[in-house]
Amino acid sequence: MLSPASRTVLDVRNMTVKLPPGADRPHAVEDINITVKAGEIVCVVGESGSGKSVTSFNVMGLLPRGLKTTQGEILLEGEDILKASKERLRDLRGTRMAMIFQEPMTALNPVMRVGEQIAEVLQIHTDMSRADRRKRVLEMLNLVHLPDPERLIDAYPHQVSGGQRQRIMIAAALSLDPALLIADEPTTALDVTTQARILKLVREMQERRGTGVLFITHDFGVVAEIADRVVVMQKGRVVEQGTRDEILRRPREPYTKMLIAAVPSLKPPPATKATGAVMLSAHDLSKTYGKKTFLFGRGRVVHAVKSVNIEVRRGETLGIVGESGSGKSTVARCISRLIEPTGGKIEIAGQDMSKLTASGLRDLRRSVQVVFQDPYRSLNPRRPIGASIIEGPVNFGLSKAEAVKRARKLMVDVGLSADALDRYPHQFSGGQRQRICIARALAMEPVLLIGDEPVSALDVSVQAQVLELLAEVKKKFDLALLFITHDLRVAAQICDRVAVMKQGEIVEQGPTEALFANPQHPYTRELFEAAPGRSYMETVDAA
Repeated sequence: MLSPASRTVLDVRNMTVKLPPGADRPHAVEDINITVKAGEIVCVVGESGSGKSVTSFNVMGLLPRGLKTTQGEILLEGEDILKASKERLRDLRGTRMAMIFQEPMTALNPVMRVGEQIAEVLQIHTDMSRADRRKRVLEMLNLVHLPDPERLIDAYPHQVSGGQRQRIMIAAALSLDPALLIADEPTTALDVTTQARILKLVREMQERRGTGVLFITHDFGVVAEIADRVVVMQKGRVVEQGTRDEILRRPREPYTKMLIAAVPSLKPPPATKATGAVMLSAHDLSKTYGKKTFLFGRGRVVHAVKSVNIEVRRGETLGIVGESGSGKSTVARCISRLIEPTGGKIEIAGQDMSKLTASGLRDLRRSVQVVFQDPYRSLNPRRPIGASIIEGPVNFGLSKAEAVKRARKLMVDVGLSADALDRYPHQFSGGQRQRICIARALAMEPVLLIGDEPVSALDVSVQAQVLELLAEVKKKFDLALLFITHDLRVAAQICDRVAVMKQGEIVEQGPTEALFANPQHPYTRELFEAAPGRSYMETVDAA
């Protein structure tokens, strides 16, 4: 724990940021007061739209156009950032404060080598020679525990994994020993083992360098794992703040209690065995990339999926869990025929997909529908959502009038207004957009619904609502549901059975309750051990 004498690195005082006219509220954030001391990790939590990211971006001097700070101070080691010139802000970024963004692939330049991107910070802010910069980059790559830094320094972002890209971002951010590190949802899209490594790394670097960390997150497992203090935001205001134990064990505000209650438990609810007809059956499913060639000899062969055997019945949810690169999404894409499997047999409602003609395969495609991870990218931003929902049924012969009638009913089924079909995707929240994607999938009257990380980008409260909705529609429409996730808590709450994948193979599968109570494979046990804040949140759940 920190000593009372620890110096204050960041002091946000009465900060208010005004939204443009026509917004849903006058201010993005209002009267915000947050402090971060040296060597302290302060987690800011809240739903989308609570003002978390606006706060962090304003601290960095990166407020989006159209937003304006109307009052308050942002003191970085006593210097008011709001009064700093553009040149001074440029000097402060990297030297005294730095930021890690949510998606490292978009934050990194895809045409620059990894080492060049870290060295760029040193080149801008120091007079180090080229050789000294390379030496410093290698030192930072070693500090963030990246394998083979001498090779990786010359790699491009697409040649390294998501977790490694995030470590590269941390190395760049900390290369000049800033006093303040801002991390904006840096582990949201990562699997549990990679997430655990990144959180451990942030804690290590913070302890080693005495850096103050402002960590933006909606994951209370992350909060339990690393937070010294917690700030809870709702609709642009700080509603509660205190130590980790005060917020997680003794929350005062109803909003905070609601957020904590929405965190899915690792203890699965009792489930009844499904007895419906088998809607999906995959035997010895495999997918291989690359091949040997006559001219160039042995090529690189990657076995993305190896001899996978699964089945899902009507009214049942099978979850596939595993790390990034385990092959779980490749299985889903093979089943939905977004990619062609290399080998094996896939049957949908008893029909062998490999024996179907092109027209037969087209007809069967309507029986398998997918809900993807990012609902905004899944919907055409230039078309009303009604047009997106009716497009599939109309293409398969349903009249437009009947398709619209079906769309209006489905909007009600997913908890939205039937009169909203003429609105555009940007006019809905993230959770509402995912509901629209579910309605679009249901419009095709499928027998198998595939959810490929459909709630991983959502806040805990919205996540809980979408999981409840998926359970409801599965029951109402008697669907078979194949659910891809890296979040064990989510799998515990929605899946009747779970299959654990590692390096393209299923290493263990069985009823969720039995598997979670007594995992047999060492890899499965490793996944459970890596779940952030597992032991702490179990005590919170018990209380």
